[in-house]
Amino acid sequence: MDRELWASTVRAIRRAAAEVGWNGGRRRPVYPNWLIAAMYVWSVWHDRTLCWACRRGSYGSLFRPRDLPSVSQFCRRVRSEDCQRILQLAHDTFAQRGRVAHLAVVDGKALPVSPVSRDRGARRGRISGAFARGYKLHALVNEACRIVVWSVTGLGGDEKTVARVALLPHAPPLAAGAVVLADSNYDSAPLHREAAGQAGTAGAWLVHPLRGQRRARGRFRERELRQMPSSRRALVALWERRPELARWAMKWRNQVERVFAVLTCTGGGLAALPAWVRGLERVRRWVGTKIILYNARLTVRERLRAVAVT
Repeated sequence: MDRELWASTVRAIRRAAAEVGWNGGRRRPVYPNWLIAAMYVWSVWHDRTLCWACRRGSYGSLFRPRDLPSVSQFCRRVRSEDCQRILQLAHDTFAQRGRVAHLAVVDGKALPVSPVSRDRGARRGRISGAFARGYKLHALVNEACRIVVWSVTGLGGDEKTVARVALLPHAPPLAAGAVVLADSNYDSAPLHREAAGQAGTAGAWLVHPLRGQRRARGRFRERELRQMPSSRRALVALWERRPELARWAMKWRNQVERVFAVLTCTGGGLAALPAWVRGLERVRRWVGTKIILYNARLTVRERLRAVAVT
């Protein structure tokens, strides 16, 4: 499985590097862009530092570069726009961004750091039953369990704002009438309007448990209903008239918890942030590479399953 995973990842990186080309200067580099990106993915896959990737003994039969750059040159090239673009194209390859989604789930996952860390990018926010400092992964998952769009913010980042600004506007095409599942933290009128404007005239439906709906009574309730977007009024009617149907639909939202479980529990997956991954830029690059490997693993598994069936 590891051999197929790495071969598929390198092929995607090579294709992305050929598309990006070389825009970093007048002369072509001694070490091509695809090699820099592959070395970085190799180090992230093994949960190692950048200087580890520049040592000859860090490689084996799966991947053994002929020449290695210096540590300073490798670190500088990893931060370049070309390398970031290659990683983005590799992510798009495995995330199936061209696939029209009929069902999607949005959720967030906390990535805490040590409470005594001096990381300036870490922010204080709420986790399950407590407060901590760190970062938060915001993700949109499609029905094929691919993490299609993601964003990393400080731990205090508002989930509904990130979903409205960073996730839904950059999501792949949503089919007319598609359903976007979420928890009660995403109960927001601007988010309902953003979801409704993502797919043609019918729009997408944002489905979530209602938040604070029982507080308004009588004429206050009528006034609140008039102020709501039409999609949220339909959602209120669904929870009042067909609550069993709404609860049945919300069962699929647990799929995102399984996606996060596989992302974090698989060998080489996104476990706790290492001590050398600090700062928002480094955390985003690290988390994005882990997501590339997660989506690539799903692609390879589906391919091997199809070959076994035939």
